[in-house]
Amino acid sequence: MIILLLLVIIAFIPTPYYLYQPGPIEDLEPKVSVEGGHKNEQGSFNLTTVLSVKAFNPYILVYGLVAPHTDIVREEDVKGDLTDAEYTKILNFMMKDSKQNALVAGFTEAGEEVDIEYHGIFVRTILPDSPAKKVLKVGDLITSIDGKKMNEAPEFISYIEENKKVGDHATLTIKRGDKELEETVEMIALDASTDRVGIGIAPEEEFTATVSRKVKINSEDIGGPSAGLMFSLEIYNQLTSEDLTKGYKIAGTGTIDHNGNVGQIGGIKHKVTAANEEGADIFFTPKDITSIDTNEKDVLAEVKENEYGIEIVPVATLAEAVDYLLGLEVKK
Repeated sequence: MIILLLLVIIAFIPTPYYLYQPGPIEDLEPKVSVEGGHKNEQGSFNLTTVLSVKAFNPYILVYGLVAPHTDIVREEDVKGDLTDAEYTKILNFMMKDSKQNALVAGFTEAGEEVDIEYHGIFVRTILPDSPAKKVLKVGDLITSIDGKKMNEAPEFISYIEENKKVGDHATLTIKRGDKELEETVEMIALDASTDRVGIGIAPEEEFTATVSRKVKINSEDIGGPSAGLMFSLEIYNQLTSEDLTKGYKIAGTGTIDHNGNVGQIGGIKHKVTAANEEGADIFFTPKDITSIDTNEKDVLAEVKENEYGIEIVPVATLAEAVDYLLGLEVKK
């Protein structure tokens, strides 16, 4: 009875860990519908997912230690110092932003009309040691700095780098829910080696895209921005008469911005493992561009180590992915 009681007690001891494993891959044609679009795919575009499991007790943690293709990650490395509400707000924004970017990128690449209405700079994260931590909140929308309206994140960053130095201050106009606030923030050094300054946030554009056709994207069971590239490929494929899939099962991952640039993502080893296990022929991965990018290297190493039978295609833009697929022969 004592042993049984101890086993029950252990089941209620929380742990500060998450387990990450390969999740399912999902066919995008049923999830994406473009008005008047072509739904004649002989193959398929598939997004890849990572299964995240909270280790609510030591038993789940022990399972993670022996389960194949499983990473154990501390909760603070997943959410940082964000509350559950802030973390959920970020995931919801990133998915909304990912869909908007995919719309713009896919329609633009297909030569269709696109109109963008910018709303401001979304505060995705705040550095713990930044003075901005005292005046900003995750989810705030910065609409202007020093009276200058801001639309895009590069514009916001450039203004600070060209006009400010460490210790200077800037006045921000902020939307927080239904309120409009004006706050002053101090500039800090972001990178001592390059003398970069900033206010210590991760800025993202918030905008609404209006396109020439109605598009429905069902993303209720998807979180984060990493489906952006695959969403944009599915949208493009429905907008154009030629079937880019050509009979192949195509999987991939990568963020997309409204200029069609593909960005790095997390959990890519799990995603290529899932794609291989579910019989995908091709896997699109973000191309490594800067010295800190690792997606391409990580995928190629994972494929080589496990001898996966899947074609890896690194891309830096949506256009590169489209060009690759246009050059493919139809699968026999």
